[in-house]
Amino acid sequence: MNIHEYQAKTLFEQYGVPVPQGAAAKSADEFAPALDSLPEGPTMVKSQIHAGGRGKGTFTNGYKGGVKFCPSKAEALAVAGEMLDNTLVTIQTGPAGRKVQTVYFTVASDIKKEYYLAVLLDRSTSWPVIVASTEGGVEIEKVAEETPEKITKVFVDPAYGLADYQVRELIFALELNKVEAKNAAKLIRNLYNCFWETDAAMIEVNPLITTPDDNVLALDAKVSFDSNALFRHPEIVALRDLNEEDPKEIEASKYDLAYIALDGNIACLVNGAGLAMSTMDIIKHYGGNPANFLDVGGGATKEKVIAAFKIILGDANVKGIFVNIFGGIMDCNVIAEGIVDAVKEVGLELPLVVRLEGNNVAAGKKTLADSGLPIVSGESMADAAQKIVKLV
Repeated sequence: MNIHEYQAKTLFEQYGVPVPQGAAAKSADEFAPALDSLPEGPTMVKSQIHAGGRGKGTFTNGYKGGVKFCPSKAEALAVAGEMLDNTLVTIQTGPAGRKVQTVYFTVASDIKKEYYLAVLLDRSTSWPVIVASTEGGVEIEKVAEETPEKITKVFVDPAYGLADYQVRELIFALELNKVEAKNAAKLIRNLYNCFWETDAAMIEVNPLITTPDDNVLALDAKVSFDSNALFRHPEIVALRDLNEEDPKEIEASKYDLAYIALDGNIACLVNGAGLAMSTMDIIKHYGGNPANFLDVGGGATKEKVIAAFKIILGDANVKGIFVNIFGGIMDCNVIAEGIVDAVKEVGLELPLVVRLEGNNVAAGKKTLADSGLPIVSGESMADAAQKIVKLV
């Protein structure tokens, strides 16, 4: 689960992580009160969407830039009017863009130098890792590719926590002076505590800045949380912005379906995350493009399968469906019955290829064959993938 920058900075403040003073507005009527809460002077206006590249984005109304520096609050007021309720297209949103429904005003900071700082989970060690670099304000992937020596990684033992010597290692890598180092050390410890106590999946500050008076501030904030731990954090769940999420993904979550929308045209309905990823791979291998990742789980019911079909058919880009089931715990006949009921209930004018294997597969195949529905059977995963790609 992602949250907006203004929400992340409120969270930072709760953990003692310094940020520029700011105020958010969700309507034009809220612009003036938000700006009145800030001191007069240079002001940043930031579109709030769950996507990067805002500064280089373009609105569909022709206005350029989702992050703007304004010399005065009066100009910030006018700029906010260009952003709110308009669609911003960035390198991460795709051509459809995202509608800006919140604008964030912040005091423009004097920047001496920009840095990069992030805390996230390292999958290889299952430990938190703090990533720091003197090259802030640019894409960290570019830094990693072109100048990897400028990236420092500190792995934190979750049983012990962040050690003082590790903080010193990070401070040394960032090449800070004595006053900056003291301020940054406190910020790093508090940022790690925020990551750990909120069950965050990632906290990224890009840029982290130093100011002419040696303060250290989180100028930007990108935070995502482990969805599996949200039951422990109702206060974080309350920050969820459904307007920023795919309606199909929201609907899938109601049925405990693991669904992620993609930009292809062959829908996948699979049981098991590993098999689902392999299914997407084999579709690509034979020249097709998957429209989604959809894992119905090992204990899917007919109701789940019907819900999955409805979600799939709600995607106008879908031109064909590939059902790939390996029955271990799952009974293939339960899936087959769900498929038949779903097709009868919602109707189906798209090609449908089904590959069943494993537990009670004979009964499952018989259920499909006896249904009288135009369902194409795949004898193997490869055979089924080739058939659906050809049909689409």
